[in-house]
Amino acid sequence: MNFEYSPKVQELRERLAEFMHRHIYPREHEWHEHVASEKRWQPVPLIEELKPKAREAGLWNLWRPKSHGGTLTNLEYAPLCEIMGRVTWAPEVFNCSAPDTGNMETLLKYGTPEHVKEWCEPLLEGRIRSAFLMTEPNVASSDATNIQTRIKRDGNDYVINGRKWWSSGAGDPRCKIYIVMGKTDPDNPSRHSQQSMVLVPSNAQGIKVLRHLPVFGYDDAPHGHMEIELKDVRVPTSSVLLGEGRGFEIAQGRLGPGRIHHCMRLIGQAERALEKMCRRASARVAFGRPVADQGVTRERIAESRIMIDAARYMVLNAAWKMDTVGNKVAKKEIAMIKVFAPNVACQVIDWAMQVHGGGGVSDDFGLAHAYAHARTLRFADGPDEVHRNQIAKLELGEQTTVEEALRKRLSR
Repeated sequence: MNFEYSPKVQELRERLAEFMHRHIYPREHEWHEHVASEKRWQPVPLIEELKPKAREAGLWNLWRPKSHGGTLTNLEYAPLCEIMGRVTWAPEVFNCSAPDTGNMETLLKYGTPEHVKEWCEPLLEGRIRSAFLMTEPNVASSDATNIQTRIKRDGNDYVINGRKWWSSGAGDPRCKIYIVMGKTDPDNPSRHSQQSMVLVPSNAQGIKVLRHLPVFGYDDAPHGHMEIELKDVRVPTSSVLLGEGRGFEIAQGRLGPGRIHHCMRLIGQAERALEKMCRRASARVAFGRPVADQGVTRERIAESRIMIDAARYMVLNAAWKMDTVGNKVAKKEIAMIKVFAPNVACQVIDWAMQVHGGGGVSDDFGLAHAYAHARTLRFADGPDEVHRNQIAKLELGEQTTVEEALRKRLSR
């Protein structure tokens, strides 16, 4: 394996970094001012202004896989995603933000040509946004077989009843399409064949957005994380993705790339937190010497560098394996980085906040919001515990198989 950036990727990294320095970092305050205003649930004018510039710069839809019209592998996209992730809202400027990337990939992989034309093409153009409705408030959704939303066939329609929450992106007025997971066949003996995914227009009759769910007090407007009621919502049966009972299959295909994209962005957040930590520690004096000269601070800076680099190499390895042997074979590596990256980001950001003192937990330095975002990603796309359990099962299977093979060979 060779993780050296190709000339193409290096050139894209330089262009992307230049775009960030010219258009994103100097104007972060405009984003904060908008989302703190009475208009915070409307699209951010700054982002809409920068989207055409990103397209002109050839930095649009970088996430799109080679298998579906893109030009980059997962390994090539990783360092670019990291740069965008340094500012939580920046990926949208390049049409590379969640949940739209995962939803677009789902439509490209599993949608019909009609689905792609009606919903994916506007998403690819950045004209609309989307949401993924899976998690539910009344069950432990870490076990997705618990999902109770009912998708019942009635002639040429499905009738949907249920309640979803943490529907990220559904607060945006441009959110026009939901991908909804629910049960079409609750009596199927296979719990993993009971679920299906269907496309539901956000303006369908019977949909009610009940509330937004703040994260540590942040409402993440205009994106939002919404609780949504679906009551006798009707959609045509042609809205089903791939077919009835294929919901888990789609979920695994969707969540693999989405998980690693989150990890790529988190490395960018951790890098930026480390930069802020170093600058602050060098500029502040406590007990007669710079904070950077304090032993505990140096230890944390060193540990941060070690942890970030370890996470980056794990992401690159998982991305390389996804490219070479496929998402299914790379599932252990994807699960490992999905556990490791959010925990690394949380720890590094926490140490950066500590160096900033009281300012670190305020909104003045962006660290509190970054921490809230990173902490959330220990739940999103599956909690740490589920991924650790999967890693352990895979490891036990591999190690037991080797041990048994050796024992059989020696007993001959």
